[in-house]
Amino acid sequence: MTSDRNFGILLPVSSLPSGEGIGTLGKEAYGFIDFLAQSGGKVWQVLPLNPTNYGDSPYQSASSDALNYYFIDLQTLIKDGLLKKSEIVLEELSDNPLRVNYGKQFTKKLELLKKAFSRFEGGKEFDDFVKRGEYSDFAVFMAIKQKFNHVAWTEWEEPFRIYDESTVANFVKENKNEYLFWQFTQFIFLKQWNALKSYASSKGVAIMGDIPLYVAYDSVEVWKYGGELFKVDENRRLKSVAGCPPDGFTADGQLWGNPVYNWERMRESGFKWWKERIEKCFKLFDILRIDHFRGFDRYWEVPAGDSTARYGLWEDGPKEELFKDILDYKIVAEDLGIIDDGVRRLMKNVGYPGMKVLEFAFDGDPTNEHKPSNYTENFVCYTGTHDNMPLKQYIDDLSEEERERFISDVEKESKLLDITPSTKTSKDLCQSVVNLAFASKANTVIIPLWDLLALGGEARINKPSTVSDSNWSRRFLKEDFSKELSEYLKKVSQRSKRA
Repeated sequence: MTSDRNFGILLPVSSLPSGEGIGTLGKEAYGFIDFLAQSGGKVWQVLPLNPTNYGDSPYQSASSDALNYYFIDLQTLIKDGLLKKSEIVLEELSDNPLRVNYGKQFTKKLELLKKAFSRFEGGKEFDDFVKRGEYSDFAVFMAIKQKFNHVAWTEWEEPFRIYDESTVANFVKENKNEYLFWQFTQFIFLKQWNALKSYASSKGVAIMGDIPLYVAYDSVEVWKYGGELFKVDENRRLKSVAGCPPDGFTADGQLWGNPVYNWERMRESGFKWWKERIEKCFKLFDILRIDHFRGFDRYWEVPAGDSTARYGLWEDGPKEELFKDILDYKIVAEDLGIIDDGVRRLMKNVGYPGMKVLEFAFDGDPTNEHKPSNYTENFVCYTGTHDNMPLKQYIDDLSEEERERFISDVEKESKLLDITPSTKTSKDLCQSVVNLAFASKANTVIIPLWDLLALGGEARINKPSTVSDSNWSRRFLKEDFSKELSEYLKKVSQRSKRA
């Protein structure tokens, strides 16, 4: 990805401070970029920008490339003359500065965006945007969803349940305003995002985006393309779904439920849909992290209707064939989980940096590949990811024996990397692990904000395979971006030659 040593912070847009109940592309996003740049940081990693769907997860979206209208900054719309200050009642958008209330966003934010759209005069720029059609499928899908009270497309009435070009054309003609509203959400998001990204570039900060491997079943892609892209029957019913096999942590495996790709059909077009999807991401981001990269080598396929993932099978993915024309792209491959020789071969052939996670490193095994002393430059080193426990929670939950082993490993690694650890408290240990990440050989280090702040389980972003209002909802306060934290980051980044 880069031969320069650098560091960044993982912070979802939704987690930014704001008075609007969710992080937005407004003032506080610019403030975070300033904080990162002043601290010597070069990368802001975000989670997928897709609209959230069931369970509020950005990895389960109604569209693989649409943009989350909840992130549109309302204060900017006031400046644009599309809203009045008196119309935004902040209490209606938020009931807790540390949590996103997605129900309030769904009701009140959409109501405010529709009010803004009613005053929007459009013009040539918007007309050209609509004509390009990049978000027309999403706009149609959402307008029809609205017609059927936002239920899944599988519950729509005929003739809408199966995509048909003439039915869609007639619907758009008869429901032009609703269709254009959803186009407006994408137009405004991009206007605000592009301004923010330009500002980040001016401060020397690259934005790393994230792309999920799979799409949701209730998505425009499954509705429109069916068997062209996915393993579904002629009525778009699932034949099989994605998951993860049983392991030492989950006896039944993980049943994700996403439709799996029909890779053979995709191969006939040279994987056109996937390549266009990646190209579109690079219009938004400087760097792209691809989630669950091992699924391109082999993936776990479970018969539709099974209640667990226990009886799935490993099936072949497209391997490096999909990436042969894009090997020079700045892509980070999330190569965690069950890693075998096939994944190692794929990683070697594509050359993208993989990920190392220090939360997995200190188990007493000197050969553990996540130990900083055991890897080289072409990796991105993390203390943890959005799916891990915060590092402090992980340390607090260790048994006495495990904690002793953890401390012993941290001390050994620190000695090898010529740094002095502090191991008295869990907070001390967190900072020592962060210092190890910075001192490692990895070209890029990404630290989640919650680990920089040494927060515990209350700051967890997501607990995989669960649906909860604690998932994807954690937010941070303006005071979390303190002068003391910035000075620490600047000091440790300079010491490790990352600034």
